[in-house]
Amino acid sequence: MRIWDLHTHFASTGLTAEQRAEKLLRVADRMGIERLCLYMGFPWSQDPAPDKFRAENDQVLSVLPKWPDRLLGFVYLNPKHVEESLAELDRCVKDGPMVGVKLWVAQHCNTPEVDRLVERAHELQALVFQHTWLKVMANYPGESTPLDFAELAQRHSGMPLVCGHTGGDWEQGIRAIAPLKNTFADLAGSDPVAGYTEMAVRELGAGRVLYGSDASGRSFASQLAKVHGADIPAEAKKLIFGENLIRLLTPILKAKGIKF
Repeated sequence: MRIWDLHTHFASTGLTAEQRAEKLLRVADRMGIERLCLYMGFPWSQDPAPDKFRAENDQVLSVLPKWPDRLLGFVYLNPKHVEESLAELDRCVKDGPMVGVKLWVAQHCNTPEVDRLVERAHELQALVFQHTWLKVMANYPGESTPLDFAELAQRHSGMPLVCGHTGGDWEQGIRAIAPLKNTFADLAGSDPVAGYTEMAVRELGAGRVLYGSDASGRSFASQLAKVHGADIPAEAKKLIFGENLIRLLTPILKAKGIKF
């Protein structure tokens, strides 16, 4: 069974990007994970200025050549800085090796500024990953909810969009994105509670569910358990662990000549 991890960050220890990436891959090897999508650098920033998100992307770019068959990079952008983010998207995806876009908590994703980034990503065939969460104690000021994400997805119905963490409160997140066939649920980051993956498969179909870990913020083992332990058919597990993500990334991987 091929396992591609949609959602990873550098290991939390190590002096250099290479040391942190090597540690992350060493643990992934023990878990049988074939490829990792890597984004954001260290120390990360919730609302990075352009020089900061460029520096974080440089950290990711620096390790991709050493492990070209293991790591896939997503460019970290801040919609508060649209022109600089568009330039960074071109630098890292159009003219660089990255294959996706990471949007976090600087700006709500249903705002017009995000549309320009999503449209350019679509032109470049890059997969867009938008963090979402519903927090009991209130979200960060610019943090998107699954409902915000649904608004974005409605405006861009012709392109695939990933709902990061499925909103944290996954029961509400799954319901929010279920009618939107261009949306995909990311299983990463929350606790491996019973029923999460089963509900996602039941409401969305196995073809719209993606395995991710959020390592090193979460362990690979706990996040793999969400799929391994789910009461779903083996064919559904194959789709979730790798086949869905491979399908979504195939156009840009082929365009860049990345073997998979």
